[in-house]
Amino acid sequence: MRKFQRFITPVLVALIALGAGCAKNSSGDFQGYIEGEYVYLAAPLAGALTNLAVARGDNVKAGQLLFILERESEAAVVEQAEKNLAQAEAALNRSGTEFVRREQLSASGANIISAEELSRSQSQRDADAAQVASQKAALTKARWAFDQKQQVAPTDAQVHDTLYRQGEFVAAASPVVSLLPPENLKVRFFVPQEKLALVKVGGTVSVQPDGAKQPFTATVNYISTQAEYTPPVIYSRETRANLVFMIEAKFSPADAAALRPGQPVDVQLP
Repeated sequence: MRKFQRFITPVLVALIALGAGCAKNSSGDFQGYIEGEYVYLAAPLAGALTNLAVARGDNVKAGQLLFILERESEAAVVEQAEKNLAQAEAALNRSGTEFVRREQLSASGANIISAEELSRSQSQRDADAAQVASQKAALTKARWAFDQKQQVAPTDAQVHDTLYRQGEFVAAASPVVSLLPPENLKVRFFVPQEKLALVKVGGTVSVQPDGAKQPFTATVNYISTQAEYTPPVIYSRETRANLVFMIEAKFSPADAAALRPGQPVDVQLP
């Protein structure tokens, strides 16, 4: 099984941060890169992977099947739970009918049914009702376990990677498929502290990937509360020039489809 890794490696981030201190380049832009926040899909129960319905690079729709784990044992439990519930309901129907009959006889005043017999009949009916409730809960639990062995896409997305091959055993809560929804794609860039006032949450920036014919527009959704570089003692005029703040901005789904995590970009402030 391949190890789970984020697409952006620490080395890439370090290189971007070191390049001119993440400051302005000769064109007056700020350096950054495209980042993706991945969604990892896993089943809460363990089992062999019997059906991997997607491949790396596929585009999936919300509700589309991603994978199924072996669930023959869960299916057998569901079948047995359904039988148990049917038997419990039949028993409740019999005891309920008998209680109503005895209650009617007791109310007639014929003294055919004693109060003790009527109480026993009521107790049996209540016990059968409790058994029906218990079997319904067992059936709900069994169906939940069966359903959890099959996972679908929670939203429209691209399949970033598949982490198991069909036939392999998957541990409980171990991701099988990683998705990258377009709304989870963003640009991450760095500006020096003296330019921080130019960036506002909700504002827009222009993002120019290498080779793109025209820039993309992204909306700033996050500004770091801490500088990426902190001087050891005080903020002198010399050290303040080294302070940079990380900014994140998101794209529209249409623009995100043309971008890939890891792309280096230049960001132009308004």
